[in-house]
Amino acid sequence: MEPVTHFLTGACIGRAGLNRKTAYATLAAVLAAEAADIDVLWGLAGPVEELKHHRGITHTFIAVPVVAAAVVGMVWIFDRWRERRRSHKANALNQNANAPPAVHWGWLYLTAVISALSHLLLDWTNNYGLRPFYPFNPRWYAGNLVFIAEPVLWTLLIVALVMPWLLGLADTEMGVKKKQFRGRGWAIFALTGMVLLWGWRWAEQGRARTMAENTQIATAAVKRMALEPYPVNVFRWHAILETEEYYQTAEINTLSGEIESDPRRDVIYKPTATAATEAAKRTLLGQVYMDWGTWAVVRDVGHEEAPGMKPPKLPRNREWTTVEFTDLRYAYSYLGAGRSSGRKPLSGWVYIVDGRDEAGEAMNGREQK
Repeated sequence: MEPVTHFLTGACIGRAGLNRKTAYATLAAVLAAEAADIDVLWGLAGPVEELKHHRGITHTFIAVPVVAAAVVGMVWIFDRWRERRRSHKANALNQNANAPPAVHWGWLYLTAVISALSHLLLDWTNNYGLRPFYPFNPRWYAGNLVFIAEPVLWTLLIVALVMPWLLGLADTEMGVKKKQFRGRGWAIFALTGMVLLWGWRWAEQGRARTMAENTQIATAAVKRMALEPYPVNVFRWHAILETEEYYQTAEINTLSGEIESDPRRDVIYKPTATAATEAAKRTLLGQVYMDWGTWAVVRDVGHEEAPGMKPPKLPRNREWTTVEFTDLRYAYSYLGAGRSSGRKPLSGWVYIVDGRDEAGEAMNGREQK
């Protein structure tokens, strides 16, 4: 999921009762819930390196205790700094420093572990996936239940965090004594709602699969099928079917029972392998993309200039061609993934010279230097 959902989930985990066990619980939960995404710093080394390491070692079960320990260490440093500042201020005023809430480091570590695990769970629910058992098992796992950005989850989590504050203002107006811990019920409500949403989407995905299996969408035998989620609408699913010679996409609505698929528009014939496409698969981008792209399509698009990367300058006796990597999981029409024009999400390009030599790589319109 995107960072907002991770941060909000961590805040709700902290306020669901763990903040009653130790000070800094919500702070540790928020930091640990998003800490795994520190791997985005690989983007500084280029877009291909970012794809290679994104949701890599930091998104694994073996990294969870390490991530949790790092977060607790950061909180400890913050606590020491805060304690010194409080003591210096009290000494300057010749007063005793007020004792801060007790910090129970065992509870704080447990809070960080739970929140770090929540990051893995949330990332599993979308269709990008993750490799939780890496490096022992490099396989990608994806639940395909929730789109990478889900406004319904934002609403649930934000309401859970804002409502206690609003109710607190109302209590202040009426002179009601302020509660030390507020919002536990709302946080539990939001986290429970998140799980119920996953269950609902899982059930609708099952209905969509049954509809697809009982309807002849493709004219040839289907080898495999995927059902990708849309944001907000739990009834709409983007289906991908693979046959021996082509892929076919379809839009399934489990509420109305309708399946939309036009063979003239939604059939993608498997591109013919060329020397250039085979050479491109052996490049760094090609190896990384083919490992991650469970529905990857590799196409030799000729002298088409790659977005964000100029073609190589060659002598007259040499020829270049562009190889495009796309993944059908993101062929949503509203993402600009039309097949005739427009930049396709999470796509890569490689320039190949004379059908064998790599002369440049790019991802998402950024060149790998």
